[in-house]
Amino acid sequence: MSDHGMMEKEEIFSKVLRAGRRTYFFDVRATKAGDYYLTITESKKFTNDDGSFHYKKHKIYLYKEDFSEFNEILREMTDYIIDEKGNEVISERHQKDFKKEDMYTSNNETTETNDTPASPESFTDVNFEDI
Repeated sequence: MSDHGMMEKEEIFSKVLRAGRRTYFFDVRATKAGDYYLTITESKKFTNDDGSFHYKKHKIYLYKEDFSEFNEILREMTDYIIDEKGNEVISERHQKDFKKEDMYTSNNETTETNDTPASPESFTDVNFEDI
C-alpha cells in the first residue's frame, strides 16, 4: 500500500471504552480531502468450544454533517432510558442477586415466570455490518 493509502487510514485521535466482553473504539480519522470523521467500532469477544476465541467487529462511520442530529437523537434516547429506568443496571449478568420474577412483580402482585431461556424471537438483535 502506498504512503498516501496509509495516511487516509491513520487515526488522528482515539479513545477506548472497555465494557465486559465488548470494547468500543472511538477514532477520529481524516478523509482524502483532509476533513475529519468519526468511526465507532464495537468489538465483541467470543470463545469457541475448544477454548480459542475470536472477535466480531461492527463499525459505524459518522460524518460531520450528521453530528448534530446524531447527538440530538442519542441524547434523547439515553435521557428517555434514564428517565424511565434510572441509572441502576437491572440485569441477571450485572447483578448476582437479580431474580427474574422481580421484573414481573408490581404493586406486590406476583406473576409466574418461565425459567426456560428466551427464544430468539422474543428479542431483537441489531448488527451493524462494516461499510
